[in-house]
Amino acid sequence: MKYKSQYEMMTEKPIPGLIVKLGIPTMISMFVTTIYNMADSYFVGQINTSASGATSVVLGLMAILQAVGFMFGHGCGSLISRMMGKKDIDSAKRYSATAFYSALAIGIIALLLGTFMLTPLMYLLGSTPTILPYAKTYAFCILCAAPALVSSCVMNNILRYEGRAVFAMIGLTSGGIVNIFLDALFMVKMDMGILGAGMATAISQYLSWFILLAAFLFKKPQTSLAFKYARFDFKTLSDILTIGLPSLARQGLASISTMLLNNSAGVYGDAAIAAMGIAGRVSMFIFSAVLGIGQGFQPVAGFNFGAKKYKRIGTVMRCCYFVTALVAVACAAILLIFRHPLLALYIQNGNELALEAAYTRFYINIAPYFTLAFMEVGSGVLRGLGKSTLSTVISLLGSCVFRLLWIYFIFPLCPTLWMVYLSYPISWTLTALTHFTVSMVVRRRYMRMYPEPEDVL
Repeated sequence: MKYKSQYEMMTEKPIPGLIVKLGIPTMISMFVTTIYNMADSYFVGQINTSASGATSVVLGLMAILQAVGFMFGHGCGSLISRMMGKKDIDSAKRYSATAFYSALAIGIIALLLGTFMLTPLMYLLGSTPTILPYAKTYAFCILCAAPALVSSCVMNNILRYEGRAVFAMIGLTSGGIVNIFLDALFMVKMDMGILGAGMATAISQYLSWFILLAAFLFKKPQTSLAFKYARFDFKTLSDILTIGLPSLARQGLASISTMLLNNSAGVYGDAAIAAMGIAGRVSMFIFSAVLGIGQGFQPVAGFNFGAKKYKRIGTVMRCCYFVTALVAVACAAILLIFRHPLLALYIQNGNELALEAAYTRFYINIAPYFTLAFMEVGSGVLRGLGKSTLSTVISLLGSCVFRLLWIYFIFPLCPTLWMVYLSYPISWTLTALTHFTVSMVVRRRYMRMYPEPEDVL
């Protein structure tokens, strides 16, 4: 069935088909991103263990830059989906343009400040003296791509929240595929080492940026990036940041906790830090699948919240909880079965310490990944219902603050790699259960406040 408008599709299209339409492109985008991250790890792993450790350290820097991008992207995206649900297109354009140029400016500032403070920044992120030369080279390339990386997150989220996930997918996957080919060209054919890996990532980020920008210039979505719509007044920025800051705080504290985990694992040598990053990137396959479905849900929640169709939000919730949990369990089983050949791709022969550390993280972290289904969907529900602060408080306490307390108080009691890795599944489970409970309570409260006719889905 062809729908006359984006509003009609988001508020009337049958739930399973709508989730597939929005979730699959996001899932594919995440899969390709994971693959090109793994390609980086594979090629860098052929250099030495310290180089592999460098990619794990710089991953924290990339996460911080992405967190800033998601702050503006989730902030304006949630507002855009609600404004479009209310058919207020002018406000949607104002939020999209303001968020884009704000993110672009912060990316440029990050490039300048990060380059000036490169050495202390790498040590802060968990680098060791032997990892430092590789980390500085790789990080400099990432910082050069910071303007594109941060603002691409905004464009991606605007398209996704508007219900145009296919355009977002094309932008991200194109850059990811090019990154893989450039890795092979720069590192294998031209023997450029870790500099080649960094350059490949930076070039691919700018390619994605231009493709996403082209979607706004030529595909004419209802939102706009035209500077004339940007408003840097207190109300517009506060509206975006009120919703987006929770995302920054959650991902920023997650990066800090990862940095502290790197520092804790660093006492076991470069191999332990490298193994944490490698096992984490392989396990991102599961997270990509779960996040794709969860993020496909968020614009649906926003549109239907704006249209006051709370029963339909409940139907979408049940569908997403079931599908994401099923996908997470299936992916976890596949990764556990093929863990040996997967990890052997990235760890040099004879490096038994790194291999053992990677296996340890696999055993502890992969099995409970299904809890991410509840965590991501529950968090998406709360953001879609305008409860971003509440969502963030739950995420901060469960996923971030808990890990910080674990590192400072629990880990010293038994300082082993098992204790480092065990903080992940415990924090996921606590956060997931809380998100699930609170999201159900909030939705039912809205249903009591704004009762709907019985035939509204």
